[in-house]
Amino acid sequence: MSSVPVPIESYALLSNCRSAALVSDEGSIDWLCLPRYDSGSIFAALLGDRTHGRWSLRPTDPAATATRRYDGDTFVLVTRWECATGVAEVHEFMPVDDGVEAVVRRVVGVSGEVGFASELRLRFDYARAVPWVRQLAPLATASDGELPTGVLLAVAGPDAVTIRGPRMTAADTRHRAEWSVTAGRIVDSVLRWEPSYRDIPRPFDVDVAIERARTWWSSWARRIDRAGRWGDRVLRSLLVLRALTHAETGGIVAAATTSLPEELGGTRNWDYRYVWLRDAALTLEAYIAHGYLEAAVRWRDWLLRAVAGDPADVQIMYGIAGERDLPERELANLPGYAGSAPVRIGNGAVDQYQADVIGEVMVALEAARLGGVAETGFSWALQRALLDQVVAEIDRPDHGIWEMRGEPQRFTHSRVMVWAALDRGVRAVEEHGLDGDVETWRRLREGVRAEIDEHGVDAAGGHFTQYAGTDEVDASLLLLPAVGFCRADDPRMLATVARIEQTLLRDGLVLRYRTEAGADGLPGGEHPFLACSFWLVEQYAATGRTADATDLMDRLCAIANDVGLLSEEYDVTAGSHRGNTPQALSHLALVGAADALAGHAGRAAHRH
Repeated sequence: MSSVPVPIESYALLSNCRSAALVSDEGSIDWLCLPRYDSGSIFAALLGDRTHGRWSLRPTDPAATATRRYDGDTFVLVTRWECATGVAEVHEFMPVDDGVEAVVRRVVGVSGEVGFASELRLRFDYARAVPWVRQLAPLATASDGELPTGVLLAVAGPDAVTIRGPRMTAADTRHRAEWSVTAGRIVDSVLRWEPSYRDIPRPFDVDVAIERARTWWSSWARRIDRAGRWGDRVLRSLLVLRALTHAETGGIVAAATTSLPEELGGTRNWDYRYVWLRDAALTLEAYIAHGYLEAAVRWRDWLLRAVAGDPADVQIMYGIAGERDLPERELANLPGYAGSAPVRIGNGAVDQYQADVIGEVMVALEAARLGGVAETGFSWALQRALLDQVVAEIDRPDHGIWEMRGEPQRFTHSRVMVWAALDRGVRAVEEHGLDGDVETWRRLREGVRAEIDEHGVDAAGGHFTQYAGTDEVDASLLLLPAVGFCRADDPRMLATVARIEQTLLRDGLVLRYRTEAGADGLPGGEHPFLACSFWLVEQYAATGRTADATDLMDRLCAIANDVGLLSEEYDVTAGSHRGNTPQALSHLALVGAADALAGHAGRAAHRH
């Protein structure tokens, strides 16, 4: 494996709202899972090297230079290659048509003549299966001046892939084709996945598919207000959230990747291709704030299906269709990004108790109710059942929002979200005429508030603490005003911000917490967490520190890569992205920060 991997920020996203591909600025698809975000990979060079699967498509001139952009408000990626002999573009996308799980890479000649090479290494099931590949009859017999075309069929176990395009020749366990384009010439390559037991699919019309993809994405984005200083960033972030929302199930995955490290060479490498109730609830609120009420209905339907059953069995996360069994496993065959092992699939946090999750769900469902989404008997019955579970576990310590792998604690943020769950239950009865045990909820709500006031505030410093019994702070405390527990200018919040600035800033960006102190439970460290830094922007804006908010917002937006994507963390020393990408939490926090700077009071201003 190369000792210098492709930087995480060098990747662009392709999506059909069922799965996603990552394309490097060197023209290589290094990550692709089909037919779902959480399926076994077809290309996994991202977590190893080229031998673990990739599809490279770029000019044969090694000195060719590339610039990239998305085609308007879409996920059709346009890479413009310039070399000494000419200019050409690669237009690539994933068709949005139901039942078509494919990646299309179209080479378009612009001027002069440009030679291209396509090299394909298929490795199914996280590079654990080298498929059997055979050449089928050519699509067309080449005449003079015409490009020979062909079809490859690759099969291993349940997976089959066809590749239609320039005829490829085998070399060991890879396939390669070379050709050139002149101005106006178009050459298409199409990789399509199907279950191996099905017949080989017929080719589809690429012209129709690319136009349909452009129209679909542009139509979805049309209602987004892109006015204001950060309007384009907000629009792209909302598009990223849509790209991570499964078209059929409505499940919202936390990121498109697994095991991209929070620290190079470290072990904090997690699989984020699942639906965290917390992240999905926050995404839902971003959708609602920008007018996408149908997303609220679809996610509520997903929630009803996922958590159906005994409320005591509610998990913090689920599979894309609501699957509950997500065991964490390590893949020894993949060395990891930049040698950062282990590579994991599944996520052991599924078995944790995180007391804040039901509060996040209740806050989001209240936002949907206030936004005009009508309750049904079933949906409110679910919320009552969730509140019953809050009551049953009212005093239970938890692992917290950051999924600490140390001993459970009474995390202040978690306790505030318990308060928020009870508060939303009380208000649903008092303000919306719904039924429930409001007396119990009100009594417990006030008891939790009194507990936080007594045990969640440092007596000497006057700031909120990470958990009872410590004077450490945690960036999640920046969310307390957002759910209405206190005002942003509460003296305790101002003291908390001052303590965060003293202890959690690294080159002006915010760490989640100090890993060397408290309940982290893991070796090594991490880098500033982008979502937390956006939360600080929101806090600054709410307390009149407009210049500080604006400066930090500008810096954070500048961290986004050339096509507007953000990962989980940022290494300020190396100037590089860290963690899984693109990260839903980073993008929805960007949206919240921009809304705050535009004067929108936030998700719970009416609750202060």
